[in-house]
Amino acid sequence: MYRISTADFAALALVFLVSCVTDQEEEEGLVGVAPNELEYLNALNPNALNPNALNPNALSPNALSLGALSPSALSPAALSAIQDPGAAGDLSRQLLSYVVGCALTPAQSFRFSWTDGAGTVRHEVYWGLIGLVPSWVDKPLGQIDQQWISACLASRTNWYGVSVTISSRASHPAIDKTDSPELTIYTRMEGAFWGNLFAPSPYLNACYNAANRGHARSLARECAAGHLDASGAVQECGTIRILGSCDSYCLPLNVRGMYYPSCVNNLTGSPDATTRVITVFLP
Repeated sequence: MYRISTADFAALALVFLVSCVTDQEEEEGLVGVAPNELEYLNALNPNALNPNALNPNALSPNALSLGALSPSALSPAALSAIQDPGAAGDLSRQLLSYVVGCALTPAQSFRFSWTDGAGTVRHEVYWGLIGLVPSWVDKPLGQIDQQWISACLASRTNWYGVSVTISSRASHPAIDKTDSPELTIYTRMEGAFWGNLFAPSPYLNACYNAANRGHARSLARECAAGHLDASGAVQECGTIRILGSCDSYCLPLNVRGMYYPSCVNNLTGSPDATTRVITVFLP
């Protein structure tokens, strides 16, 4: 797994911001050669329905920082990481693109250039999408915002690295889908995600809906359900720990918005609950 220092991601954290809105759809590319411009599927609502193709190997706690997303914070090491034409650079760029998508709005973006393995200069533009923490461009992340970004990254991680359109829901205003028609289209609850990649001991948790584990796997969504290897044993997605059934770890679903209002990290001792939980539904 490729890692850069925590200090360096103060860098990796977003260089040039512009105001522009565009509909986009993500496409995969070859290692060392840039994929087509990152694009997002905005089928029903760009704030909630988004592809999840984040590779578990790109979830590196050491690549994250609490600092403000300032262009002046980009260090030579961080710039080198996102300009690397090899596999390590692919992971760094992928993580950065998803951080931007989770944190910023469609009116914000991150731009930089790099040269791929074929010697072609690539001009990257990573657009915001969900808008969980648009203020990150001006100030450091607080603990609440850390948890929202972490939950978002976990919810969009995919074992296979393929795009699957999902309905992401939470108490956060950006994805609170209370009484939305979306609730009648995406009706199969997959599970929920929460954690904090910025904590001294970074962690990500997931829980599943036991009734829909098979359905989730059939749609290539396995980071809550668990990936089954050849022997039938459950494999987790990188650092995302599967705790068990959401019925055991979370308060009942909010009926109008269809999301878990709170989940706990353990069932014994101190519950260590959080309200920064993203619940995912599938069609």
